[in-house]
Amino acid sequence: MSENQNLLAEQRRALIVDEVRRRGGVRVNELTRKLGVSDMTVRRDLDALARQGVLEKVHGGAVPVVEASTHEPGFEAKSGLELTAKEDIARTAAELVAPGSAIALSGGTTTYALAHHLLDVPDLTVVTNSVRVADVFHSAQRTSGRRQGGATVVLTGGVRTPSDSLVGPVADQAIASLHFDLLFLGVHGISVVAGLSTPNLAEAETNRRLVQSARRVVVVADHTKWGTVGLSSFAALEQVDTLVTDGGMPAEARREIAEHLRRLMVAGETEEDTDI
Repeated sequence: MSENQNLLAEQRRALIVDEVRRRGGVRVNELTRKLGVSDMTVRRDLDALARQGVLEKVHGGAVPVVEASTHEPGFEAKSGLELTAKEDIARTAAELVAPGSAIALSGGTTTYALAHHLLDVPDLTVVTNSVRVADVFHSAQRTSGRRQGGATVVLTGGVRTPSDSLVGPVADQAIASLHFDLLFLGVHGISVVAGLSTPNLAEAETNRRLVQSARRVVVVADHTKWGTVGLSSFAALEQVDTLVTDGGMPAEARREIAEHLRRLMVAGETEEDTDI
């Protein structure tokens, strides 16, 4: 992390969480030097992150929270993490979408970021079980009016989860009757053994339906999702066509991914440069 007194609070906190996870813990005085901010600012950031449940404060610093496989953070708690990575991933993933496509976007903060990059792609049909994703398109239409070539959005019904996804039998039935060219899937965790997983059993079943209804499956996930395992697996890595991730993905993980997936895209790198 480089010193920058002008970092926004969300950016600072995302950097702090990344440092805690990467090193297994960090001290307040180290963060003040790295971020170029006061001791009091760092402590306020740690207090805020501890309230969100993404780290645990200890004397003189912070350590990662050891989460149960059933723990499901809310949308707001996740939205402040890995902001730069999510934006880079969203920009890269948007390049895969052709005008006139029928696409699906699952719930999640990365698919939410992706939705903003798809507003100018003409004639899309967008199926989503994410209240937040649907709001991106509906808000754009309210602001600029219904315009020619604007997206047609289909929001599934269902029961709302802490991450603002709609899941359950109503969502499953709606999705099962549809077919999309491309599915963009956010995930809680991804690993070689467990594949794609989530802490929510109902969401796992809805995600299975999404995968089954898609011609191509694209997972959008930052490097912190690698090695995380939720309660329920819903797809094997071999069912994924493309993983779009960020440059923080370690080289060893990239090699493992390449053995199971057809395509790995790393935001900010050409595919020739991607080290697998």
